[in-house]
Amino acid sequence: MREAPSKRGGGGGNYPDIRLLLETTSRKLPVVIEVKGIEGKLVKLNAEGKVDNITAKGEQNYSNIEGYAVNGAVHYAKAIVDHTESYDEVIAIGLNGYMEATELFMEYGVYYVSASNFCIPKRVGDYSDLSFLAPENFDEFIKRVDSLKLTPEEREAQSRKIEEKIETSLKSLNQWMQDDLGIPVGSRVELITGMIMAGLGVSGKVYPLEIPELRGQTGQSTNDGKVIINKISDFLTELDLPQEKRDMIVNDLSRVFMNSILYTPHNGESKFKTIYARVKEEILPFFTPTHHLDFTGRLFNVLNEWVDIPDSDKNDVVLTPRYVTTMMAKLAKVDRKSYVWDYAAGSAGFLISSMNLMIADANAHIKSPNELKRKITEIKMKQLLGIEKRSDIYLLAVLNMILMGDGSTNILHKDSLTDYSGNYEQGGERNKPFPANVFLLNPPYSAAGKGFIFVKKALDRMLTGRAAILIQENAGSGNGLPYTKELLQNNTLVASIHMADIFKGKAGVQTAVYVFEVGKAHDSKHIVKFIDMSNDGYSRQNRKKSGLDVNLRDTGNANERYQEAVDLVNYGKAYLKHFTEAEYIEDTITLEGNDWTFSHHKKIDTTPSEADFMKVVGDYLAWEVGQILRGENNA
Repeated sequence: MREAPSKRGGGGGNYPDIRLLLETTSRKLPVVIEVKGIEGKLVKLNAEGKVDNITAKGEQNYSNIEGYAVNGAVHYAKAIVDHTESYDEVIAIGLNGYMEATELFMEYGVYYVSASNFCIPKRVGDYSDLSFLAPENFDEFIKRVDSLKLTPEEREAQSRKIEEKIETSLKSLNQWMQDDLGIPVGSRVELITGMIMAGLGVSGKVYPLEIPELRGQTGQSTNDGKVIINKISDFLTELDLPQEKRDMIVNDLSRVFMNSILYTPHNGESKFKTIYARVKEEILPFFTPTHHLDFTGRLFNVLNEWVDIPDSDKNDVVLTPRYVTTMMAKLAKVDRKSYVWDYAAGSAGFLISSMNLMIADANAHIKSPNELKRKITEIKMKQLLGIEKRSDIYLLAVLNMILMGDGSTNILHKDSLTDYSGNYEQGGERNKPFPANVFLLNPPYSAAGKGFIFVKKALDRMLTGRAAILIQENAGSGNGLPYTKELLQNNTLVASIHMADIFKGKAGVQTAVYVFEVGKAHDSKHIVKFIDMSNDGYSRQNRKKSGLDVNLRDTGNANERYQEAVDLVNYGKAYLKHFTEAEYIEDTITLEGNDWTFSHHKKIDTTPSEADFMKVVGDYLAWEVGQILRGENNA
């Protein structure tokens, strides 16, 4: 409670009026109660009827937090969720009492705040006293609490808000490092990644790096860069990462943090300290249990927006947007039983989207809290595997998965085409085959077959399951040969989706998503589903200094269209609603591997209509009259 800003936004800590730690048959929950004694001071709601603790600019509304009972209690509850590892759910209660004449009036606002709900407070119900907290009533109260889940629409809206805040902060930080500090773009990924690791800490073992610890000394073992590296090393050690992985990460980061230009003080302060102060204030608050997003993927794309690199290289490093990784995981039917791998993992965006779907499925089907906890640990530690060749992006993938709580056990720094055997390489399952039944990939398009060589390599190691591949579309019209033809010998093409310009401003390629059923040869009579998602509901711009709210706007039922694409592929034409008949085609393909694109199967009606006839006649008469007026026709 001392780590979070106080109700007034300062550093004085937090101290709720009444504090309880209540126990049910399955878990313990903190209860915080804030008390007011003035009429009208129970709760301040916004226009949507939600607790109004956030301003229109996305900042904490400390006036409401301090002034209203429920708003203050919710503030305390969020502090507990954000700043502890032991508690990810809290009951927040506002209690207000006031006198009218000689009569005392009491009112109660009861809300549930949890990490699984992104810390959005959900109202539990109407109460006229606190007897629902009594031991004989508390289990029944918790049953009601457990029914308070965010709708998919609320969850997506909150994810977008968080992403917008993240991107705005990252863009501002990146521009500042470029303009004011002159930090080379090649060093920025390592700088921010390392500082985040140093600033996270490990509860009870490694304290987060504090700004005063960076004293501006220049000794080999006392300079600010060395201080940060030592903190990173302790952080990685306490996470039980394998020694070789720790050594590789520390060695890679040392190239930046042992740079004397950055640790030498100017006016008593090194550039490391200047940057870390801003990272701690603007970036680290996003790293809480409530934000299960591909943060580092967004970091990498933001940093790369400021450099011009050849298209061939740029295409290889652009990371897939979350709304696409989520759609592809759904196309692959990811659930709690899935074993998911990615042979060009990037920042692990596909693995994070898969993990979220797997945990959601586990929550929906497993009712025992102990069994659910065991399953979630198994998902994170055993059911996700990613391989990344580039060291800078590998660091991002490791950081991403550490933030998700899996310790990055199965994130490998290798060339998946030449160095990977198909086995677990760390942990208790080491040297055993990874039993993959889902393959998700956005490959480097400069690789053989436009990247389809990766697909062939992975699918040859799988017995059953599904694969969803985001790739340059013309790989399916002949440029992916011979791999596309060979794939059909043991796998069935389920769907081909022509994508919108999802990499606008980052890569000038037309992409498609190809979906496969693994382990079953393609039958030439099999019906393949073709979808044109040119209009995916999003309007896009490429303004470097603008955030998601400008560069990516939902102007045409984007969420519904992406879900509809999943339903069409997985369940059929009955789910056609937002897409037109012309945008959804069912057709067969040959076994040659060169007719997979939507355009190959687009139906063009060549039967002339009356309007076509009238237009031709009109064009002819206009031409003839024109000749007469110019004296070219003597008829």
